[in-house]
Amino acid sequence: MQIAVMSDSHDNIWKLRKALGIIKSKNCAHIIHCGDFVAPFMFKELEAAGIPVHCVFGNNDGDKHLLTRLALESRGLITLHSIIGELDADGFKIGFTHEWPVAQGLASTGKYQLVCFGHSHQYALKYIGTTILLNPGDVMGKDDDPGFCIIDTRTQDTQRISI
Repeated sequence: MQIAVMSDSHDNIWKLRKALGIIKSKNCAHIIHCGDFVAPFMFKELEAAGIPVHCVFGNNDGDKHLLTRLALESRGLITLHSIIGELDADGFKIGFTHEWPVAQGLASTGKYQLVCFGHSHQYALKYIGTTILLNPGDVMGKDDDPGFCIIDTRTQDTQRISI
């Protein structure tokens, strides 16, 4: 199963649309977004893709009430998990959050095969024990190449895709 992991889209609707086009072409089963959508209109873009999205709040997400309402109105396509999210993708356990210290703690438990986080806008792939710790970089393109990652849950191969 292919899963897309992204973070820090920060209202860049054009880059998000491009990323979603690639994600759809790769037949990803889920999208994980590690926070900092910023404006609620970004949820409309995610919903329109028609792929289940699991996401958490970031430190720049302003109108949490409206984001929550839009997630609830998304016909089950957007699941908003507050600060920490979990997804079991056919036995492949994923934890996700926005901030590095929380991600490090999640990875240290050994409960997950993959832990994702964002916030720094910098791509990073490392291991804590056997847990993959992944920051996909940012969709926005603030300091580096904008992009996201695709994970194959069977092989655990991780691909960084620039947009």
